[in-house]
Amino acid sequence: MAWTYLVLAGLFEIGWAIGLKYTDGFTRLLPSVLTVIFMVASVVLLGLALKTLPVGTGYAVWTGIGTVGTAILGIILLGEPATALRLSCISLIVLGILGLKMAAS
Repeated sequence: MAWTYLVLAGLFEIGWAIGLKYTDGFTRLLPSVLTVIFMVASVVLLGLALKTLPVGTGYAVWTGIGTVGTAILGIILLGEPATALRLSCISLIVLGILGLKMAAS
């Protein structure tokens, strides 16, 4: 169950990271409220995951999911560059997440 919590926490991290872009510096009410809700949900789920997972593994996977998802959505939604180097680096993060999952099993 801890890994499920961790993946959900990572997904909520993606949500709040992308949400920050839409808050316009927390001047837009609905995006700001949703972003804060996603922040709280992400941290609560991370805390639940860390009850049984090692903190280093959990934190690294949580930030990795957030980083990869935010970078990909930045490319898709915000028109950020999708260079070969950038995509290669994102792939390395994914490999790191998978390696940590395998090492923790």
